[in-house]
Amino acid sequence: MQLARRRAHLAGWGAIPALVLTMGATAVGQQLSAPPNELVRRTVESEIHPSDAGAKYMFRDRKETPQGSQTKLMVETRDAMAGLLIAINDRQLTPEQRDAELARVERFVKDPEELEKRQKQEKEETERINRIMKALPDAFLYDYDGSEVGQPGVGKPGEELARLKFRPNPKYDPPSHVEQVLTTMQGYLLIDTKENRIAKIDGTLQKDVGFGWGILGHLDRGGHFLVEQGDVGERHWEISRMDLAFTGKILLFKSISIRSTETESDFRRVPSDLTFAQGLQLLRKQQAELAQNESQTLPPETKR
Repeated sequence: MQLARRRAHLAGWGAIPALVLTMGATAVGQQLSAPPNELVRRTVESEIHPSDAGAKYMFRDRKETPQGSQTKLMVETRDAMAGLLIAINDRQLTPEQRDAELARVERFVKDPEELEKRQKQEKEETERINRIMKALPDAFLYDYDGSEVGQPGVGKPGEELARLKFRPNPKYDPPSHVEQVLTTMQGYLLIDTKENRIAKIDGTLQKDVGFGWGILGHLDRGGHFLVEQGDVGERHWEISRMDLAFTGKILLFKSISIRSTETESDFRRVPSDLTFAQGLQLLRKQQAELAQNESQTLPPETKR
């Protein structure tokens, strides 16, 4: 992935407005000749139009919420993202659960209309994220704030990352409620200035933000999100972690609470022309191998 080419299940910047729509600086500054806003503008362009846009990967996705955790195997295909649940609360599925999960995902192969719906959802999500990304250079005011060293999952390990503080630009007029959330956000970015890629975004709402003049709802002050991404090999960047913590209301009376931590790991390259059906075949094979390995290594009391 790149931040702007995000699958529907992991929306990055687009996740926040989508929730409502569906309801040491001197040293670094001397090294960087570009004003911080121009650096962000170049980086956003690289995120939206990456040089490796056609690369496809298989990976593991684990999402934890107050209700528990789910682990999936995911694969990017030329048609849409394919995913297969392999564990609930870090325990492998029973044979009955595996059969039910296979039946769920196979409907996308058997029913072309279902796959078209999935493609449409991913396209709409990508468009929302692109709108958020394109707004970043103008929605915020930036200042260089030193540097940090890249870590596994955050940029490239050992590489220096420029740190930029951001705060709302009072002159920014959001064109729609998709971008409205940016008007109250404050935080910082980490940018790989060699690759022009975002390694980390950490933002917090400084005050309540309303949507639709408060009629559709609002998000409460203090809402926080964090997105990290890094080089997974061959100069290809993917999201490694996303934290969301938001509360608010929809339609004036319905309270919302979103708290989740999602991590992605074990990235492996797959053919760029992989079809959805072929992607499911890869997932099924990997699922069977994992189930067999885990059944052989887990102690008896942890098996289901």
